[in-house]
Amino acid sequence: MSMLTPPGMGGKYRVTGAAYPRMSRPRRRRRIVLTVLGAVLGLALLGYGTLQLMNVFRGGSGKPVAAGKDCATPKPRAGAAAAATAAAAAKPAVALPQPGEITVNVYNATPRAGLAKAVADELKKRGFTVANVGNAPADFDKKVPGTGILLGSPKTDKAAFSVLGTQLEGDTQQTDAREGADIDLILGDAFKELSPKEAADKELYLLANPQPAPAKTC
Repeated sequence: MSMLTPPGMGGKYRVTGAAYPRMSRPRRRRRIVLTVLGAVLGLALLGYGTLQLMNVFRGGSGKPVAAGKDCATPKPRAGAAAAATAAAAAKPAVALPQPGEITVNVYNATPRAGLAKAVADELKKRGFTVANVGNAPADFDKKVPGTGILLGSPKTDKAAFSVLGTQLEGDTQQTDAREGADIDLILGDAFKELSPKEAADKELYLLANPQPAPAKTC
């Protein structure tokens, strides 16, 4: 009898020391863990699939768009852009009088001899209609410190002032009691020369085709 066998016990209850009972982990707990993990994974996949379907039906990328903001206008196709450019070139956005429709009187209020004639000749080359050329009236003679004054009737088209104003920088606009549509260009002490024709043409183009404000982006 083994020393491990309690007194009075034998047979199948005999403990010999050569064999011992083996304990095994119950499999029920493992099944529960696997079941829970599978359920969590299934819910995650179901939620992701639902989100994707919602994005497809909404036509969006899934990113929220802030309320109150204007998105940038999509760029037009190349053909549409070319057609819009051609239409804009054919018809200016703002109707302006042509230089030939503007009658200009050129007067010299400076001590420089021959200045009025030189400016008048250049304006004729640029398409303006020139009427009177000479020295400035006494009210303005040697009393114009700036570049020049554009003097016309209160009824003169404001666009005519703007077109003539593209030919020189720093001019000011005034009106008097005349009734005609002609405009006096009175040259002042600060006048040196007319604006270069290229610069004047560019300014005239921008005047007729104002640039739109830049579009807002999201």
